[in-house]
Amino acid sequence: MLASASPRRLELLRQIGLVPDAVDPAEIDETPRPRELPATLAARLCRAKAEAVAARHPDAFVLAADTVVALGRRALPKAETEEEAHRCLEGLSGRRHRVLGGICLIAPDGRRAERLAATVVRFKRLERAEIEAYLASGEWHGKAGGYAIQGLAAAFIPFIGGSHSNVVGLALGETAAMLSGLGFPVPWRTTAS
Repeated sequence: MLASASPRRLELLRQIGLVPDAVDPAEIDETPRPRELPATLAARLCRAKAEAVAARHPDAFVLAADTVVALGRRALPKAETEEEAHRCLEGLSGRRHRVLGGICLIAPDGRRAERLAATVVRFKRLERAEIEAYLASGEWHGKAGGYAIQGLAAAFIPFIGGSHSNVVGLALGETAAMLSGLGFPVPWRTTAS
């Protein structure tokens, strides 16, 4: 069970041979708390999503994730307006930032695993025309930090340190290890005959 409405997370899981039996978005309030640090926010949100969906599907493995773009000690929003996206891109221009991916997996027996993946991303210095063209694409809408690394924004990124899939929306290495560790039948694990 995938506790996410993100088509990117679903596609990432398919990339490693996993197709969830169902998708059930948690639809929780994702508003950051006052002075909440980005890592705390990512961990809290993925846990809340997993718990909400696990309560509705107690016999399922429930996987939830949340992605937070951190510029210093500040979490950038999931850009919903062009103005928000513009502010994000101006802030990221010429700087490094961290993409924090919270992952929570709850097994049917109540066991759980949680991870926080961190990826460092550096943006080149963006020209005004580049920002305007990116905003015109609409690709930024609903994306943490106002950009999608798997799209046009890849041209803005000369350096990434860590999991690329984490920046897209789900750190696959960590997710695979968590699933395997809690006994989920994964396609890459074979049994001895």
